[in-house]
Amino acid sequence: MAGGDGRRRAGAMTTAAVECELCPRRCVLDNYQRGDCRVRVNVEGRLYTLVFGKACSAHVDPIEKKPLFHFLPASRVYSIATAGCNLHCKFCQNWEISQTEPEDADNRDLEPERVVANATRAGCRSIAYTYSEPNIFYEYVLATSALARARGIKNVTVTAAYVNEAPLRELCRVTDASNADLKAYDDAFYRKICGGRLAPVLKALVLYKEAGVWLEVTNLIVPTLNDTDAGLTALCRWHRANLGAETPLHFSRFFPMYKMLNLPPTPEETLTRAWHIARAEGLKYAYVGNVADHPGNHTYCPGCGLTLVERQGYALLAYRLVGDECPRCHARIAGVWEPPRT
Repeated sequence: MAGGDGRRRAGAMTTAAVECELCPRRCVLDNYQRGDCRVRVNVEGRLYTLVFGKACSAHVDPIEKKPLFHFLPASRVYSIATAGCNLHCKFCQNWEISQTEPEDADNRDLEPERVVANATRAGCRSIAYTYSEPNIFYEYVLATSALARARGIKNVTVTAAYVNEAPLRELCRVTDASNADLKAYDDAFYRKICGGRLAPVLKALVLYKEAGVWLEVTNLIVPTLNDTDAGLTALCRWHRANLGAETPLHFSRFFPMYKMLNLPPTPEETLTRAWHIARAEGLKYAYVGNVADHPGNHTYCPGCGLTLVERQGYALLAYRLVGDECPRCHARIAGVWEPPRT
């Protein structure tokens, strides 16, 4: 059990129970009871995390895998996760760690100082808190991010954004970029398929923008569940109205996983249709993920149409920006751009 600096976050307490204030579930926990995320426990009136410094996954990835297409392209990112999640998506692509108990995961001791040292040794420009849900290993993310910032390493979260405002604002102070899921613009989908609600996610996405965190959004398209033209159009319109036309939107291909083995992979035609809808709705940077050699892998100038960044999957094939501008028409391209290092 973790304890001490950065490892304990007290909730609102009564004599018998503790209310966790981290996410919209606001679990009220009796003594020694765990929250819905399985990684937070009430011990005699104080709320503890069970996963501080306990990484169940640690890898060096390309930043494009997060996916972040407008943030330090072709750079390496040191990526960590712990067990647990506060959503229970039936299609979860990382369910083996997100839906398990912390003690059942293949954990390694990886304190914040060691995470930063490993990232430095591997030549990574950033650290990503990813694979499961960073908001449930919040104290670990916060402590590591502060150390990383002090060493000139940037911080990235890959998140479902199911988190309350106060803790998210605190985390945004040390977060440089985030890819956040918008699983559907449909509260019924969130309740039935993910075990959550839509409204807190929308609020969190807007907060990221207000806080100045570089934001990209991913929508995993699941056949028969969130793939209608009407639903995709509504999502794109909300995205443009609330996050802006320059915030990238990634449509990602679903593969049968976890409790949805009965569904087929997302047809490429569906992803292409979503990509066209986003562009027709005025989004400047729409992408298609998990489909190699798709034109939606690339970044195009919204001014003159020039292909600025060519990608194949996670690999960067060509980079034509000059600073943050199109070399042909000098339109500014939103993002955090640096030429790839060779």
